This record gives sequence, structure tokens and C-alpha cells, in this order.
Amino acid sequence: RVQEIKALLPIMVDVAKAFPEYEFKLAVAPSLSLDFIESYTKNTNITLVENATHQVLKHATLALVTSGTATLETALFNTPEMVCYKTSTISYWIGRMLVKVKYICLVNLIFDKEVVPEFIQHQCTSKALTQQTKALLSGEKREKMLDDYKDLKHLLGQGGASKNVAEAIHQFHQVFSQS
Repeated sequence: RVQEIKALLPIMVDVAKAFPEYEFKLAVAPSLSLDFIESYTKNTNITLVENATHQVLKHATLALVTSGTATLETALFNTPEMVCYKTSTISYWIGRMLVKVKYICLVNLIFDKEVVPEFIQHQCTSKALTQQTKALLSGEKREKMLDDYKDLKHLLGQGGASKNVAEAIHQFHQVFSQS
């Protein structure tokens, strides 16, 4: 989604620049032009990775995720994460009027509490994401999230994880397809 990239990737690039000691990997969807993505990431500590999202998540210390089912997938890989989402102002306000949910992250929707920090619209800034990155690289917040992920796996495992994940994704799509 080109619009998401234009809105979010410059912010994420700023976050990467704040942590030059880390290597950032960006899992690129096959439908996107590498040249387009590279126009944002050249001369940074960001490596583009194609067709290997699961490998990236499996080895990541932390993930910045742009919502959707990827947030649940990231949690199931036991990777601490934060959700970043930004859209046009008009789309945001229309969505707010039509959809009444406390959270947009599937993990948070399942628990009905904030397990994964969400940075939505005006909250999604380089400064806010950089501060949260520092908090989630190590320490108490990171450990709490990982403990919650254990509970998530246990919860989804009751009665068949596949069925429970499918139901969670179905509920998510029902809520957001109304907007």
C-alpha cells in the first residue's frame, strides 16, 4: 500500500537513524517496487528483505508493525512490537465515526487491553516511536509483553489455535470492513 509507505516509512527511517548500532530489516511485500522503497531507505541502516517476513520476525529483537493480521503474527513469533498507523485525515475521521473499537491491534482486541503499544495518526511520530523503541529493547515493558504473549498462545491454543486465530482475524475484518 503505497499510501501507508508514504505516511509511515519516513517516520520509521527516522527511528532507525536514532539507533545506528542496530541493523533494521524491512520485509517488503512482493507487490511493491524496490526502487520506490529504496528511495526512502538508501544510505540508512535499513536492509530490504523480500519474501522472508517470517524469517525477519523470527530473528527480530523488536518490530514496528502497521496493524492488521501482522500484529498477531508478530506476537506468535514472540517478537515485541509496536503498532504504527497513519492514514489521511479524512479517512481517519470517517473511520472513527463508523468503527467503535478501543484498539486496532488484534493482540489488544483479543485481550481487551493494551498489550502492544499503538501509535495511531497524530500519535505516530518519530519521537514517540523512538522513545517506545528504547523502552522495548530491554527491560520491564519488554518482559511484560513477552509474558502476555505466553498468555496469548495459551488462550489461542485452547480449543484449537487455528480456529481461534481464524475467528480473531474474522472479527477484525468484520469490524474494519464496515469502515
